[in-house]
Amino acid sequence: MGIMEAQGLAHPLPKYENCWLVNTDPADVARVESRTYISTRNQHDVVPKGTNPHKGALPNWMSPKQLDQELTDRFPRTMEGRTMYVIPFSMGPVGSRLSKIGVQLTDSPYVAASMRIMTRIGTEVLHALGDDDFVRCLHSVGQPLPMAKPAVNNWPCNPAETIITHRPETNEIISYGSGYGGNSILGKKCLALRLGSYMARKEGWLAEHMLILGITNPQGVKRYIAAAFPSACGKTNLAMMTPELPGYKVECVGDDIAWMRFDENGQLRAINPENGFFGVAPGTGTKTNPVAMQTVFKNSVFTNVAYTNDGGVYWEGMDKPNANVKITSWMGKSWTPESSEPAAHPNSRFCSPASQCPILDPAWEDPKGVPIDAILFGGRRPEGVPLVYEAFDWNHGVFMGASMRSEATAAAEFKGKMVMHDPFAMRPFVGYNIGQYFNHWLSFAANPNHKLPRMFHVNWFRKDAQGKFMWPGFGDNVRVLDWILKRVDGENVATKSLVGYVPTKESFNLNGLSNINWDGLFHTPKDFWTKEVTEIRKYFDDNIGSDLPSAINNEVTKLEQRIKNQ
Repeated sequence: MGIMEAQGLAHPLPKYENCWLVNTDPADVARVESRTYISTRNQHDVVPKGTNPHKGALPNWMSPKQLDQELTDRFPRTMEGRTMYVIPFSMGPVGSRLSKIGVQLTDSPYVAASMRIMTRIGTEVLHALGDDDFVRCLHSVGQPLPMAKPAVNNWPCNPAETIITHRPETNEIISYGSGYGGNSILGKKCLALRLGSYMARKEGWLAEHMLILGITNPQGVKRYIAAAFPSACGKTNLAMMTPELPGYKVECVGDDIAWMRFDENGQLRAINPENGFFGVAPGTGTKTNPVAMQTVFKNSVFTNVAYTNDGGVYWEGMDKPNANVKITSWMGKSWTPESSEPAAHPNSRFCSPASQCPILDPAWEDPKGVPIDAILFGGRRPEGVPLVYEAFDWNHGVFMGASMRSEATAAAEFKGKMVMHDPFAMRPFVGYNIGQYFNHWLSFAANPNHKLPRMFHVNWFRKDAQGKFMWPGFGDNVRVLDWILKRVDGENVATKSLVGYVPTKESFNLNGLSNINWDGLFHTPKDFWTKEVTEIRKYFDDNIGSDLPSAINNEVTKLEQRIKNQ
């Protein structure tokens, strides 16, 4: 961080303990999905046989020959004049059979500092590696020194030539031109999900875009839940929830990625391969996520948030500072609540050590992983989708994950409020043919020894006719988890609906809440679902085609029939 400060890249925040602020070039603020590629010898290993593939609907493929040329055009002398950092790192507890080791080379001190927080690094990792294989990770900001023109905000990057590439067949990740987290901190999405999912299929496990939490009920019974939501859809808030129901306790194992494997007894177990939190700052505050606010103001790096003249930071959703405190936006402009532009970029981030979380689960580094009893899917659906429903069976649950849709968020380069298909919240992250990925999930039901978790879909974001959220969310989401735990325990507290099993009203704890439109939260309008299933089928036909497993196609047909009979 001292090097970054000397370069004018990072600024200390004296209001907090060992915290730093970095503001990037405005052209380098998010994952760049359109420039992210998987390279394999066989295109079909990545690209399904869709009848009319939509641009950006699934991962991009590049031939090894073209990739070699793209890299040859970019990498020679690209680090000239810069310091190269060599970072051996472990994704997951060092020495766990569920963990993977990589070595990243980078010319970015920001990446080196972030990897130190987000992964386990150092000589301990090299000792654990021994002579075994590892994932080779190469990154450059793409700006050799001296630069042809000054960097914006002293942030070196090369947006015009950015490319993020993965070679799963040779365990390689190569990234050029971007310094932003998801594009450059290669242990995160690149290894943990894109290469991770490829390795998981080959080795018989799951690498998923999921939070992991432990929840203890008032009777002292503890369960673990994994949940897949797209980026910026509330994973961190749920993983660090402060429950509104008395007697409940939530503990955090991880807020973004889960690696899961069935053990010798058939129990699905999960680890968090990361070592820190790389969370979206806007919307995080004492009301929405008090645990995060207790976590991030020490030993942390903040990116693209506003700063205050008393040595602190600010973003939308934080408590307003005193009137005499002056705020400068992430763009370097004087900011007030009346300003037309946001104080912090919508995808601004905090990067903080997991060990600082006050509700970190005692088993978060258990090398065996924690036992998963329920899997949740969800996204931002302003209309038509119930607050919670349970899958009829495993195949239906896989279909629920495969047919996930959500409003686009600021975590990638998409604009607007379009509802996008995002299977398993893995659309940008799956490392191989997504039809084969669905089959991999389906395959676990074939083993009679597997204790399959129950699967659910949740939607905190439904709105009424006036555009207001119908559910309070945040700490009140424990009420949904309370009902889910009853179902995990086999209680008869559900009724069959168009989309799955939904709660009976008398089984759902609404104590202390007023003005809850129960019927509205669980209404499944026939016209909405007729359009929904039509769009799901079209998405599958256009993008996956003959690679769609017959079991998933059957679930689409069953939903069509239920809608018809409604």
